[in-house]
Amino acid sequence: MYTFLVVTDVLVSIALIGLVLLQHGKGADAGAAFGSGASGTVFGSRGSANFLSRATAVCAALFFVVSLSLAYMVQGRRAPDSIVDTMAPAEAPATPATPVVPAEAAPAPAEETPKIPE
Repeated sequence: MYTFLVVTDVLVSIALIGLVLLQHGKGADAGAAFGSGASGTVFGSRGSANFLSRATAVCAALFFVVSLSLAYMVQGRRAPDSIVDTMAPAEAPATPATPVVPAEAAPAPAEETPKIPE
């Protein structure tokens, strides 16, 4: 059902965009008043405006209903966890209790200096 609604939403949105782009703006009415050939169209001089505006209104209403239905369906779903949240914490490397120093770097044992009698 979810996939069907998503596909329907995409198709209705494409149809809505197309219908809006097909409509004439307010400036087109002034050109039609001086005989720009609007009376010879398929829908007549005023028929296309009514058809396109009604089709746009129907597509817009359908788009809102499908979008709200999708939002209602997704409402209870939980977002997937982040990869960072699902990773196990990294283990710290084991540290020895006493530091091990190589023989070359170890300081030489302190020699006792002989005491000179006075």
